[in-house]
Amino acid sequence: MNVQRAQEIASSPVMANVLCDGIPIYIQHVHEESETARIYALNKPEEEREVPLYSLIEEE
Repeated sequence: MNVQRAQEIASSPVMANVLCDGIPIYIQHVHEESETARIYALNKPEEEREVPLYSLIEEE
């Protein structure tokens, strides 16, 4: 996923269907400089982590 799309998803009030390692996630914040995102799995919101944007996939 590119930086611009990740930022659009993170700032949108509409929930996008985004996966990381096949798991539905929520993007909290995008770090443009490092091309990473702060995310958490929808079923485990207490487990936040930082991942590279290339590991995120948006499903239609």
